Amino acid sequence: MSGTMFFLVIAVITIVFLFNLVRSRRLREKYVALWMVVGLATIVLALFPGLLASLARLVGVAVPSNLLFFLAILLLLGVCLQLSLEISLAEDKSRTLAEHVAILNLQVRELAGKPQAGIAPAEAQHPEDEMEPTEPVQRRAALRPEPSSDRQQG
Repeated sequence: MSGTMFFLVIAVITIVFLFNLVRSRRLREKYVALWMVVGLATIVLALFPGLLASLARLVGVAVPSNLLFFLAILLLLGVCLQLSLEISLAEDKSRTLAEHVAILNLQVRELAGKPQAGIAPAEAQHPEDEMEPTEPVQRRAALRPEPSSDRQQG
């Protein structure tokens, strides 16, 4: 198998794999865009091998493989930037949710009539331990079967 056919087959397999990941909802569309560009660029370069050499001459790069490495580094930097942005957004959302949970816990405590001032620092870290179970939690606990003695002996 020639090098052209090898890279063409690898690129087609990559694109099919990406479509399957998106179709099965294991990968979101916004993350697949860069990888589709890589797959399509690999197909174009496999079909037209002289294109990379022409592009390298046009840009002023002496060796076409150096241009390919440079483009690959740019792609990886783009992926790192995209993932860093996603992590920042997720961190902001997580912080906001934690603040909302803290506010809700405070409101539950106030509605339950428990004083806020006399809580020791250890108790303040785990306010859910002090709270009375709600009615659905009590019902689930009542319906939960007791562990059998067979499991405890084994």
